[in-house]
Amino acid sequence: MKPTPSGKPASTMTGGSISEFPAIPTASANSSHTPNNPYSYPGTIMKRQYPKGMQVSLPDDETCAAYAIRGERPMDDDEFFEFCGNNPDLRVERDANGEIIVMPPAGFETGYRNSDLTAQLTIWAKADDRGIALDSNTEYVLPNSAARSPDASWVLKSRVAKLTGKQKKVFPRLCPDFVVELTSPSDRLHKVKAKMREWIDNGAQLGWLIDPDHRTVYVYRPGIEPEELVDIEHVDGESPVKGFRLELSVIWKGL
Repeated sequence: MKPTPSGKPASTMTGGSISEFPAIPTASANSSHTPNNPYSYPGTIMKRQYPKGMQVSLPDDETCAAYAIRGERPMDDDEFFEFCGNNPDLRVERDANGEIIVMPPAGFETGYRNSDLTAQLTIWAKADDRGIALDSNTEYVLPNSAARSPDASWVLKSRVAKLTGKQKKVFPRLCPDFVVELTSPSDRLHKVKAKMREWIDNGAQLGWLIDPDHRTVYVYRPGIEPEELVDIEHVDGESPVKGFRLELSVIWKGL
């Protein structure tokens, strides 16, 4: 096993459901968008090299923290979707550089808080009828090529209608209009804040970062610094989810 900078070994994950990927030719400048490619953005050129080999480097601070798979090449979108499908028990994201991030499963209390968050958004979305609410299992491929899963999200129905049947069955190449991230004990706040900024930079119109331990909500909007709301009882939505109110009593209290 190859040592990582932290001095801990990094295990090469080959065979089984996490496999070594074969070399693939670099995409040509005019082949990034085809009618049969559900992941393509019109006009986007994505050149990548694909040598073999995948490595897992484990963090040296705590075992419940996320860890990264740093390969000699990034997975393309089809490989990443297949990787996630072959490993349904893993919570997996991909950053804009192609690094695969494997996160620990949600703990009991975090799951309880997140279910309340998703339920409130879903009930409102069905009554409002302009968009659909989605839970933390939904992954989006963003314009910067990152693949991210918020704890809850909302997308206009008019945008959903533009997706093909095939695109609806994979990770959609779009950024939700509204996202919510809920911190958990394994999260590093600065990293979740960076993820929130990534959502906004890639097209989200509104984002809420909820930190239950400090009873704080950070409100993210395009073009301005986030607003910090401390010890509030609820947070009100605005465009695009004007009319939505998230009651925070259950999230603050936990179990």
